[in-house]
Amino acid sequence: MATDTQTSRAVAEQFVERLGRQDQDGVQELFAEDIDWHVPGNDQLPWTGRRTHREDVAPYFTTMWPHFVDGKSKVVLERIIVDGGDVMLLGIFTHTVASSGKEFTTPSAMHLVVEDGEIVRMHLYEDTLTVDQAFSID
Repeated sequence: MATDTQTSRAVAEQFVERLGRQDQDGVQELFAEDIDWHVPGNDQLPWTGRRTHREDVAPYFTTMWPHFVDGKSKVVLERIIVDGGDVMLLGIFTHTVASSGKEFTTPSAMHLVVEDGEIVRMHLYEDTLTVDQAFSID
């Protein structure tokens, strides 16, 4: 079902705001019951891969966040582009890996699809090689 641009922008802004507060439960509330979620990457990183249900969203963050040094992450949101139910969040992620101490920076794009005021799709696009290298032990 189609969603208007204004509704999609409002949902995306709530998503970004809750993500910035590390409110994984609040982020999860924005998703529909059945979702198409994909975060590509090395299978050895436990947060990568596909998720298909709302209740999978919060565990994604609680699994991922401890792998980064608290207070050393920076997300720069450069642009939000909205067309109907499609939302593109363009930005740059910088994190420091807790296990290796390595800092990495990757441009990112996140494609959200909003239907009936809920997020039904989230696909993340980032430099997975850079992420993988940051987690590798030299």
